[in-house]
Amino acid sequence: MSEKSELTEKQKMLCEMEYFPSNKQLQQERFDAKSLCHQFNLLSPAEGKAARKLIKQLFGESQNAWIEPPFYCDYGYNILAGKSFYANHGVVILDAAPVTFGDDVLLAPGVLISTATHPKDPVKRKKGLETAHPISIGDNVWIGMGAKILPGVTIGDNAIIGAGAVVTSSVPENSVYAGCPAVKISDVL
Repeated sequence: MSEKSELTEKQKMLCEMEYFPSNKQLQQERFDAKSLCHQFNLLSPAEGKAARKLIKQLFGESQNAWIEPPFYCDYGYNILAGKSFYANHGVVILDAAPVTFGDDVLLAPGVLISTATHPKDPVKRKKGLETAHPISIGDNVWIGMGAKILPGVTIGDNAIIGAGAVVTSSVPENSVYAGCPAVKISDVL
């Protein structure tokens, strides 16, 4: 038996290999995270303590993270937010691979971050295979309203992503990117 076939679908997912998201373990883990998101999204603004507890359950070791509901993610355990992370309303993080945020990151309303993608090969796509590639976002990054960050992207420290941008490739530090696909429009200062 080959080493590849001995890996679980979750291990394949986390190793950036093709995997089946329909796997029962992965389905259960997504269900668990979505249940926590649902509980979080139903809390009233006066229930801040309960909200912080649910954020901690989803994000684990993140310090001082705050999210405005509604919020959605696939697994939660693949999200690591640095100090003073803030996500405004309607943020979605599809975290089949790790999504790492530095300190003081701001996500505007409607930001979508997705590590998951489907094969170009239509036969593999029809079988239901996916791959996932990590996303890394540096310190002091501001991602504008409705921006989309695609699999495998790294965004450098102090970068700004304009509203509605579709970020398909990595962004250097201290730069402003906007458009579809996102391109550099200036330096930060």
